[in-house]
Amino acid sequence: MNAGGEVPMLPKPKLVETDVDAVARIAAAARARKDAKPPKVIQVRATVGPAKMRVRHWGQIVSFLLLVVLPFAATAFYLAERATPQYASTVGFTVRSNETAMPTDLLGGITQLAAGPANVDGDILHEFIESQTLVNRLLQRMDLRDHYAAPHERDPVFALSPDATTEDFVRYWQRVVRLSYDQATGLMELQVLAFDAETAHRVTRAIIEESQTLLNELNVAARTDSVRYAEDDLAITTARLVRAREDLAAFRSRTQIVDPEIDLEGRLGVLTNLQQQLAEVLVEYDLLSANTANPNDTRLQQMRQRVEAIRARISEERGTFTVVGEDGRDEAYADLMTEYEGLVVARELAETTHGLAVAALDLARTNAARQSRYLAVYIEPRVPDSAEYPRTAMILGQVALFLLIAWSILALIVYSIRDRQ
Repeated sequence: MNAGGEVPMLPKPKLVETDVDAVARIAAAARARKDAKPPKVIQVRATVGPAKMRVRHWGQIVSFLLLVVLPFAATAFYLAERATPQYASTVGFTVRSNETAMPTDLLGGITQLAAGPANVDGDILHEFIESQTLVNRLLQRMDLRDHYAAPHERDPVFALSPDATTEDFVRYWQRVVRLSYDQATGLMELQVLAFDAETAHRVTRAIIEESQTLLNELNVAARTDSVRYAEDDLAITTARLVRAREDLAAFRSRTQIVDPEIDLEGRLGVLTNLQQQLAEVLVEYDLLSANTANPNDTRLQQMRQRVEAIRARISEERGTFTVVGEDGRDEAYADLMTEYEGLVVARELAETTHGLAVAALDLARTNAARQSRYLAVYIEPRVPDSAEYPRTAMILGQVALFLLIAWSILALIVYSIRDRQ
């Protein structure tokens, strides 16, 4: 109760939602959802039907069987049942040379060093082993045609045809003789295939022997050419030396001077001595003139005559520094010295080259007496124990890869043409 006697009003209490009401409301919502109709489902018809085998699919399968499986099976059958085993004999060799450089080839050797080494003999052997010349030589030594044509009825792929010509045999020879050559090192490795081990070994040995024969023939030609060239060089240098000496002898005969240098030293010595005597006489004349009062003194007259005689001799000696030539003209001594020095240099050069030519000829004859080129075998040929060829796995892998690529390209071409239509 307040001061006025009134009773205060209490606030109206709020209604609190009980748990029972909440559960009732949730149950009502659940019944409403249950009674609601489900959403309508719209079914869309498929645009593409289920995959089925068509004619083109069967065509691909048939083409794969015909173009890939069947050739692969035929190749495998031929390699397993028809191919004749082949034995391989291997030899490794190189060409060695023990020639000594010619004295006149020093500059040429420097040029070859700057240009890089060149194994000409190895290149020649490489071409010779694959050539018809070697085939003809081997056919004269052994019956290779019958050996390689023997299994032709059973194995026409790897065997030689019985009616093959020489050119056909050369092409077949390049199949059974496999040569690898490294030009940088000069090493060569040869592999010979045959239908039995002994024949493979014999053919390999025969090729090495024929290659050595070829090198011997090249040695003979090289030695002959070397000696002939050395003799030609010696003849040229001899003629040059004779001409240089004849020119020097003609100069001495024309000038009547054996050695202008020695002659010039003698003449200069005489002239120097005369000038010294003239200087001494002049000094004596000056002293006597100063000490005598009679200008007609006999001693002064003798000294004057002596001075004139010495001066005349000096003038004559200076005149000897020119020589009368064959045409009557005077030749200066300086020109004679220049000509003489040129003749001496030409003679010395001719003598030097002549000595080198003589040494080169001796060396060429020495090299001609021994073998300068030979085959150095670093892998000896042996009789193979088992057949290495044909290599079935490698051939089948290559055939399968080629057939698959060819079939794939053909299928792409067919489908491309079909899409354009």
